[in-house]
Amino acid sequence: MKPAKTIPAARQAYWLRAVQTAMACAAIATLAACGGGDDNNDNTPAGGVKLQVVSFGDSLSDVGTYAPVATANFGGGRFTTNPGQVWTQNVAQYYGDTLAAANTGGFGVPLQAASGFGYAQGGSRVTLQPGVGHATPGTANADFSQATTIPVNDQVSQYIASHGTFNANQLVLVNGGANDIFYNLTVAQATAAGIQAQVAAGTITPAQAATAGAAATTAATTAISQAAIDLATVVGRVVQAGATHVLVSNVPDIGGSPQGLASADKGATLSQVTQLFNGTLQGALQKAGLLSKVIYVDAYAWIDGVQANYQSNGFSVSNTGTACNLSAMIAAATKAGQPNPTAFGTSLFCSPQTYTVANADQTYMYADTVHPTTHLHALFSTFVEQQIAKAGLGK
Repeated sequence: MKPAKTIPAARQAYWLRAVQTAMACAAIATLAACGGGDDNNDNTPAGGVKLQVVSFGDSLSDVGTYAPVATANFGGGRFTTNPGQVWTQNVAQYYGDTLAAANTGGFGVPLQAASGFGYAQGGSRVTLQPGVGHATPGTANADFSQATTIPVNDQVSQYIASHGTFNANQLVLVNGGANDIFYNLTVAQATAAGIQAQVAAGTITPAQAATAGAAATTAATTAISQAAIDLATVVGRVVQAGATHVLVSNVPDIGGSPQGLASADKGATLSQVTQLFNGTLQGALQKAGLLSKVIYVDAYAWIDGVQANYQSNGFSVSNTGTACNLSAMIAAATKAGQPNPTAFGTSLFCSPQTYTVANADQTYMYADTVHPTTHLHALFSTFVEQQIAKAGLGK
């Protein structure tokens, strides 16, 4: 995983206090406005196959959990180049469905059930709270004062509690794991900082520091591996509850993202730990007899392939920049006196007026340091549809 010092402290905060002040909202609003995108994949159902899509996961699949606040104040709403869609929405449209959020709220608004089947929430880990961007335990109204980050396992529990079972006319999309990687890296970062402080104070020797550092690394990789095993268990719950069409996407190559490129080792460690998660997930699915029952999509290899040939895929910028002008968004929040302005540097609050350049949603691969643009989401949804067709469903 990426060395601790390369992960900004704001990463754990992620969207902390993102909507705390009206002044910050007004400042960002001078940059933000709603607009239109090109890649919304309005294809008719493939081969006449009409399916209801149900989605569980994190920000890559979140269709608008935090939209009530983000859209109203910034013109954002999803973790991409808004108002563009994410891949789960595109896939739903491809099979004749419309995917809406199952719950909406967060950032001071209590989470409320909605009518959709998009259960994925930005910041969610596989089974544990707090997720990335969730309030610190003990904070007033911690469940919704910031990001709600309901774990993927709990998302499935919510669906089963409301609907009982899945059916043969549904396509269930599952992703997760990236936030477990980010979370455990942040823990490792804090541990490493504490160790270095002890060395500087002379309370432990360099040898003791090395031992403690190795233990922290082991703890992080163990937790990440466990999250992968847990995700396989979540998939098992979905299958056991009657789902016959289940697609599982592994974690894309985080090391190849702008965040990875900015790290000390240019993303090498991040890529290695993402591979650890993905390998463990695939192995756990195989061990449980689930791999043959699901459509396993290798998002890691896919995005590496797109990045290696980014120009032929329609992009002018790969991982060397972001479609959203994050520095301008952060500067506006700083000028407004926002106590944590870096929390505004995410695609959740991005709209056409905060694009780095016009049409950036089509020419850049990444909206922010980790999230795909509208165009990259569209390409991924097409790839997913192809994998589904290869499995014998649709064409």
